[in-house]
Amino acid sequence: MSAPLPPVIDVDALRALPGEVVVADVRWYLDGRSGRAAHAAGHLPGAVWVDVDTDLSAPPDPAGARHPLPDPDTFAAALGRLGIGDGATVVAYDDAGGAFAARLVWLLRRIGTPAALLDGGPAAWPGPLETGPVEPRPAVRTPVPWPPGAIRTADDVAAAVRGPGGPVVLDARAADRFSGASVLPTDVRSGHVPGARSAPWAGNLGSDGRFVPAADLRERYAGLGIRPGTDVVVYCGSGVTACHDLLALELAGISGALYPGSWSEWSADPARPVATGEDAP
Repeated sequence: MSAPLPPVIDVDALRALPGEVVVADVRWYLDGRSGRAAHAAGHLPGAVWVDVDTDLSAPPDPAGARHPLPDPDTFAAALGRLGIGDGATVVAYDDAGGAFAARLVWLLRRIGTPAALLDGGPAAWPGPLETGPVEPRPAVRTPVPWPPGAIRTADDVAAAVRGPGGPVVLDARAADRFSGASVLPTDVRSGHVPGARSAPWAGNLGSDGRFVPAADLRERYAGLGIRPGTDVVVYCGSGVTACHDLLALELAGISGALYPGSWSEWSADPARPVATGEDAP
């Protein structure tokens, strides 16, 4: 039996993967640039483009969540359209250190599909890139429910930070958004969930834009009070880059849960308290 696929792999490991492998280009841009256009301009050979907004998310909901999780049936239908069938292995990338491709990888791993981030993204690919669109070959995909415990609600997060002994809540956004010094136009309020700890997703990467070694990740998260066996919940702006922290935690030997509504949902509810400034775990 082959070893389980780790959450992050390099190009050599990608080339050595056996069986049906689907390479997924999950480029997405906060500034409104087109990920589809970036894919068409140059992508790994055969890579299909995956849309964070429509393939990996339900439409924004009235509670304020910008990227709610799709229900299992809808997610399975999207995967089937993308050619990600029941027996596929998926390797996903973007050009932002895995910030957005992590959403696809984490979701797939939670439902039992072998999936990994390509460390370094398209810049790590040694050969020529293909241009133009890629038409996926539809595949049969069976819906799988989100596993219990992998997803947490706003009420779960509120209970976690209410007192000692609960799960550790991490905020994967940049430090200035955590502190409230900066705010996106889409955010109703600035700051963070009271009691949460700042763990910007970019801190999982070295100066070369690739993941730091697992030992360094264990040290990073131990500094936030997290060790194997710790109950961890992670949020970000809209439940996308939080998955980067979740994959880094997995590399460190720690499992965690996602709060999909994240800050977009929390800040939109005036009944939810907000804290500003830096934290001190």
